[in-house]
Parts: sequence; structure tokens; C-alpha cells
Amino acid sequence: MAARRLGQILVDLGYLNEDQLWDILEEQKKSPGEVIGRVAIRMGLVTDGQVTEALAEQWGMPVINLKETNIPPKVLELVPQTMAEIYKIMPISLKNNVLTVAMADPQNVAALDDLRNFLGYDVRGAVSNLPDVEEAIGRHYADKEDSIEDVIGQIEEKHPGNGSESSAYDIGSEDELVNSAPIRKLLNMVMLLAIRDQASDIHFEPFEDEFKIRVKADGVLYEMVPPPRHLANAIVSRIKIMANLDIAERRLPQDGRIELTVGGNSVDLRVSVLPTMFGESVVMRVLDRTVVQLDLNKIGMDAHTLTRFRQCLHAPNGIVLVTGPTGSGKTTTLYSALNELNDVETKIITTEDPVEYEIEGLVQIPVNPDIEVTFATVLRAILRHDPDVILVGEIRDHETAETAIQSALTGHLVFSTLHTNDAPSTITRLRDMGVAPFMITATVEAILAQRLVRRICSECRTEFEPSDELLMELQLPIAQARQYKFYYGKGCARCNNSGYKGRVGLYELMNVTDDIRDLIAANAPTDELRNVARGQGMTTLREAGLKLIFDGVTTIDEIVRETVMEDVE
Repeated sequence: MAARRLGQILVDLGYLNEDQLWDILEEQKKSPGEVIGRVAIRMGLVTDGQVTEALAEQWGMPVINLKETNIPPKVLELVPQTMAEIYKIMPISLKNNVLTVAMADPQNVAALDDLRNFLGYDVRGAVSNLPDVEEAIGRHYADKEDSIEDVIGQIEEKHPGNGSESSAYDIGSEDELVNSAPIRKLLNMVMLLAIRDQASDIHFEPFEDEFKIRVKADGVLYEMVPPPRHLANAIVSRIKIMANLDIAERRLPQDGRIELTVGGNSVDLRVSVLPTMFGESVVMRVLDRTVVQLDLNKIGMDAHTLTRFRQCLHAPNGIVLVTGPTGSGKTTTLYSALNELNDVETKIITTEDPVEYEIEGLVQIPVNPDIEVTFATVLRAILRHDPDVILVGEIRDHETAETAIQSALTGHLVFSTLHTNDAPSTITRLRDMGVAPFMITATVEAILAQRLVRRICSECRTEFEPSDELLMELQLPIAQARQYKFYYGKGCARCNNSGYKGRVGLYELMNVTDDIRDLIAANAPTDELRNVARGQGMTTLREAGLKLIFDGVTTIDEIVRETVMEDVE
């Protein structure tokens, strides 16, 4: 921790007086995310150089003038351009296994820990400013930008395979390979590119003759250039070292995590290792709070559905269910709802498998079935902690459903998820679990079904005239559909030539009204529930999708892929 505050140091150095410091602090209150040094520069009271000097004194680091520093090419090779850009650093020198880097933000001390983990060197910081660091990156890396192909080429030069299967299990050279700079560099580039592109998962998959690396962004997998097959073990072992897993154990599944601080933001990589026929398969789940905004106003719900959903959040008791397949954004919706309810007067307890995002003010409990800590057992214990709102990660069985219903009957508001295709079919799913219809009608307040579809990239969005066959997929009269404009993404550098960038939600909210309760009690079929709910104002997933198509937000292909035809009569 720094002993003195930056503002006081600027005063002590004679760059500010006390009155100016108070003015800066008042101005900072108007933009709480902005650091005091940038506020002072914006107000014209100090220069970049003066703030750099104060930061150096605050953190006990030397000041570096990057414009006058000669950086050896070998030092530049240690830090890929992607890493330098993301962490806002510039490597300067390497002496006695100590790498010195100039930092635009010396307060981000966690970045130094990340760099030690990534690079395998003791990393020391020096202070510079953001414009100088960015200018130095542009100048020094102009002709040296590494691609994954280049790094793989370097690895093959140093560690060529002999073409035999035995090379995959050459234990003698593996220790050297696991800790080698090229293997570290390849992994660093894959992870940082995935985080930069806002990917959700990174897959490392061994097959008989190849080792694939695939990255999932916007719900779709993209293949990267595959490294040589004989490096599979070394790459997996390097990941296991970073995640504090047992590298000697190759027969059992393992789970771990890698915590990074990228660009001043905390990023959590959940690592899962699975033994397969041809070696260990690894999937990293990328949890980046800066990508996921836990705010109901920003999840893409239309105004009509959002108003009705907010009313459900303020019910005194009952169950609110969110349904959809894996990866449809259910957790984000529920966290956003809890964030809205999170205040001093409300006790909120969650039980999840696993806890994905840590939220201040919520009591969050991870499930661990290995020691009998299941949703049902945790839920029973939660009730003794006087909660107002409870989140059960998922209702998987009759026992959990039964306990959730008992919680709602005793005056608690319960949120949970289920895997069903749409809102009305959730009732059938609960019945199949063995929940009595009268229990469903007594407790379930609302069911929200959702999907995620890809947004058309704003940089390359292009109008086009769809064919009659494509329009028929939407089950709309051709003449009616022709009244609207249709768009698609041509593909550009911003969206990696996919035509899509980011995702948006489709939502179908069924309020359990008295009419719906009567139908549930009478064991009415799903189609009848759907028709009554639509008559009472429910927008189906397909109808929500059509609106996004006509607004130019997404494509016909995306909506047809994610919604079923039965939604529209």
C-alpha cells in the first residue's frame, strides 16, 4: 500500500496548492471512475510529467523517459505486442533474470504479478505515462508484431518433433519445454487475444494427429492455428502449473482457476482438465466483469417486458424462474435482477455451481456434491439465515424443486433456472419432476425464457434483399415481410470477418395470472398455456426475434437458428 496519497504528494512537490487540491477532489466526485492524476491534468493544473514524478515517489519506482531509452531487440521479443497493449507496459531491460517494464499505471501492482506468471521472470516496475507508453509500443513493435503462426514457428525450430508418437511423451525434455519462453509466449498470446476479443471459452483439444485450439466468441467457436501435436503435453502442463493443478496426474479430471488483472480489470479463468483417449483436453471459461454488465437496463430486454419483469422482482414472495439452454445468459439476467434488489435492507443469499461473479452485499455459497453440499441441502440451511431473497443456481431434481417451493411458501422470494425451450413448457417440466400442480399455482409468479443471438457488426452492416425462400423461414407472408429492410454483416477487421460483434437477448415473459393458474390446475397442455399467455400480452421468443430483425439488429439466420417455428401460429 502507498503511504501517501497522490494529491498530497503533488502539493508537497509544489505542483499544487491546497485550494487547487480541493477543487480537483470536488471535480473527481462528478466522475468517480477517473483517477485524481487524470482529473488534475484535464483541469490544466499539472502536466503529464509532474503526475509521473508524483506516482514514482508514491510507489517507490524510478521514472523512465521512453523517448530517450534504447531498448534491446531481445527484450522486445520477451513481451508480445498484444500483452504490451493490454497491460499498457513497455519492456525496457533484462538484467540478472529481472525484467524491468515501464508502466502507464504503476498503481496496478497486480499487473506485475500477472507478468511474472506469464513470463517466468522477476518483473520490476518503472513509471512512465500513457501517451509515452502507447507511442513507444507503436514505434518499437511496428515491424515486430508477432502472430500465433510466428510463435509456433519459433517453437518448432527449437523443439522439432521426430514424427513418432513417442515424442508426445518424451518425459526427459518435457520439463525444459513446459517452462520454455516459446510455450509461455504461445499461451500468453492465446489467452490475451481471447480476453481482448471478449471470448467466453478457450478449448485445447488433443486428437490422434493434431492438437486444436478453439476460441468461443459470441456463442460460436473459431479455430486458431494449431500448434504441433507433439507439444500438446507441454502446453497442457503449462496451463496446469498456472492453475495450481497436479501436473503428474493425467488420469483424473481436475478443476482450477487462473486469476489475472488485465488492463486494471480482474479476469477469472476457470480451468477444467479432462482425460481423453489422446491426452488431456482443457477448457478455460473466461469470466470478465467488464464484458458482462449486471444491469437490467443493459441486457437488451424491451421496455414492455422489462416493466413486467421488474414488477415480479418486487413480489413479497413466490418463485421467479429463468429458463433456456446452457449459454443463453440466464445467470447474467439473474445477477442483474439481484443487483437491482441489493440494498442494506434486503438479505440476499445465493447457492450456485459454481459462483461465477462475486458481488458485494450478497452471501454466495458454492455447491460441492462430492461432500453432499447440494442445492437442496444448502437451501434448507439458508432458510435458517433469515434471507429475504434466495437464488438457487438450478432446479435439477424433485428435492430441490420441493425445497424451493417450501421456501416460497414461507414468505421468501426465490429465483432459479431450468433448462426448457420456452416459458409455457416450464410448467410441464415441473410436473415431470413430480411437483404437484397446486404447488406450482401457489408459488410460481413468473417464468422468463431467453436466448442470445449475435448482433450484426456496426462497422460492416449492409442492407440486402432476402430471397423468398429465406423469408419463408420466418413464416410470414412474403408481401408483409417485403415492407421491411433487412441487413447482414459483410465481415471486417473489427468482427474478425464474421459479420457479427456482440450478442443481444431475446426474452419471453409469462406472468402466472389467475387464468394461467386455472389451466395449470386443470393440467392443460403447453399449447393452451401459450395461447392464453399470448392473449394476455406475452411476446414469444420468435416475435421478439422478428422485432430485432426489422430493427436491423440481427439477421434472419440467427433468429431461425435460435427460435422454434411453433412460437408463431
